[in-house]
Amino acid sequence: MNEGKTGRGAAIDIRDVTKSYGSFKALDGVSLHVEPGEFMTLLGPSGSGKTTTLNVVAGFTDVTTGTLLVGGRDVVGVPADKRNIGVVFQHYALFPHMSVGRNVAYPLGLRGVGRADREKRVRQALDMVKMSDFAHRYPSELSGGQQQRVALARALVFDPPLLLMDEPLGALDKKLREWLQLEIKRIHRELGTTFIYVTHDQEEALVLSDRIAVFNGGHIEQVGTGRELYDEPATLFVGRFIGDSTVLRGEVLRGGEGTCLRIAGETVATPRRINGNGTPVMLLRPEKLTIRRRGQPATHAQNRLSGTVTEAIYLGSGSKYEVRLADGSTAIVRSSLADESFGIGDDVALCFEGVDVKLLPDDASADTSLT
Repeated sequence: MNEGKTGRGAAIDIRDVTKSYGSFKALDGVSLHVEPGEFMTLLGPSGSGKTTTLNVVAGFTDVTTGTLLVGGRDVVGVPADKRNIGVVFQHYALFPHMSVGRNVAYPLGLRGVGRADREKRVRQALDMVKMSDFAHRYPSELSGGQQQRVALARALVFDPPLLLMDEPLGALDKKLREWLQLEIKRIHRELGTTFIYVTHDQEEALVLSDRIAVFNGGHIEQVGTGRELYDEPATLFVGRFIGDSTVLRGEVLRGGEGTCLRIAGETVATPRRINGNGTPVMLLRPEKLTIRRRGQPATHAQNRLSGTVTEAIYLGSGSKYEVRLADGSTAIVRSSLADESFGIGDDVALCFEGVDVKLLPDDASADTSLT
């Protein structure tokens, strides 16, 4: 194992890759560059193409067309066992008849590593995942989280330049999943190996990633940091998939340097310009909305929308409200503990600044792609 972060991870270049099954395209012109040592997450709903992309990189699935470079080497047609890539699956895939130590040593034996070096590297790998005291146990004697840590050690013990992880925490409970997310992040930071991680959990992607590629319908919608995707989504799908959002449709009253819209019977002004043709949708993040009782003195916020509380959820750190507007659409609001509480049926006003409005091209398919 490497001592500390070395930056020895491999660069990955996926160029215009397609994968077809008859007339169905699981991947449709996917292109993605991953920097050496980067933690890249492939995020999207089921069937969006993220796992197919991972399997293409691993060598488990052949490409139909396109180019794939790992560390500058063209690996299209190269068998999976010749790519020197570590892989961690959701369901561990440990050998039940082997002890933890022998499971972790297995990739080293395949590579002809001598016994003394093999034992040293197994100890280092188990230390890294905090499992050195369990080397003589068998998988059946371990919890799910412990088995996944062993699987991670086995994938890293031979110092691969690239580690692929396919929803490795999906079968674990929330508390354990959150702890292991931080452990994976620590290990990545220490090793400098390139990580490509598949998940449908947007919160997990935000915690772990240097950058995130958002998949939808076999193609990539947007690539960026978690902050970039949340603050400046390029499409309605990305805006809805990354975090909670309120999406409102209305009529454009005026365009140009700024935009005025008629939303739920009220006028909304924003300095943002309309990009593209057609009527845009307005997207607002829940923390950008301030909720007040209707009839209270106006805040300094530029815009107000009136509605009725239809759901009130206490979250511990604050509250989440769903508010039905005059046109039947729903807005989502988050408030802090210090704010006033509201109940179902309360008439309220939602206040927000125009600069916090995102104007995005309308795409009705984004509503169904999330399911």
